[in-house]
Amino acid sequence: MYVNEVMVQNQVGLHARPATFFIQKANEFKSSIWVEKEERRVNAKSLLGVLSLGIVGGTTIRIIADGADENAAVESLVRLVQSGFAE
Repeated sequence: MYVNEVMVQNQVGLHARPATFFIQKANEFKSSIWVEKEERRVNAKSLLGVLSLGIVGGTTIRIIADGADENAAVESLVRLVQSGFAE
């Protein structure tokens, strides 16, 4: 299991468009991946799950992966979040 924390950079957070990019990136990996905000954890490959967290700009989230490519999955998603989703 590999875990990393990242602060959401873009002001509006993970609304529909950036959440879609996030899920598409998560689906490139074989590992099980979760996003955690405070005490809630959802499947990072589920649009409804990610949107249900209500992640806004400035929120720190944890990205957790477990599987063969867990390190690459987490680091790739952290970079995507840090980029601000090109918004």
